[in-house]
Amino acid sequence: MATITLKGNPIQTIGELPAVGTKAPDFSLRTTSLDTTTLADYAGSKLILNIFPSVDTGTCAASVRNFNKQASELNNTKIICVSRDLPFAHQRFCGAEGIDNVISASDISGDFVKAYQLQVAEGPLEGLASRSVVVLDENGTVIYTEQVAETVDEPNYEAALNAVS
Repeated sequence: MATITLKGNPIQTIGELPAVGTKAPDFSLRTTSLDTTTLADYAGSKLILNIFPSVDTGTCAASVRNFNKQASELNNTKIICVSRDLPFAHQRFCGAEGIDNVISASDISGDFVKAYQLQVAEGPLEGLASRSVVVLDENGTVIYTEQVAETVDEPNYEAALNAVS
């Protein structure tokens, strides 16, 4: 288990993020158009997984906006923003915010947060994803991870983007 905090209060996740150098676990997520997207859909592209508890919080929304701004400048790289929110919440947020450079996806089943070992195990965010970034190379190998220690803090965008350059 990993220990993170929520406004200074310690909470646990169910495990540790995939290790750098390992193959990323497969996933199946639901996009805003209700299509299914999997890891195999991105073979040959680098991938930044921006993972967060809910698009309806300020920090989570800020991370989606920030990665959306950066996405158009990246070569051979896709960014998927993942939370347990319903696809309809992702669609509403993206429409209202003009988010169109990233893929917004729902882990409606909860399988993603379990496979990536970042499900919050206790406390007010139990069952949701801990704020994390996982970067994969063109072959689906993990090349960078960050599990943000304090849930209300934003991830290290620069480190994630440097991993794909």
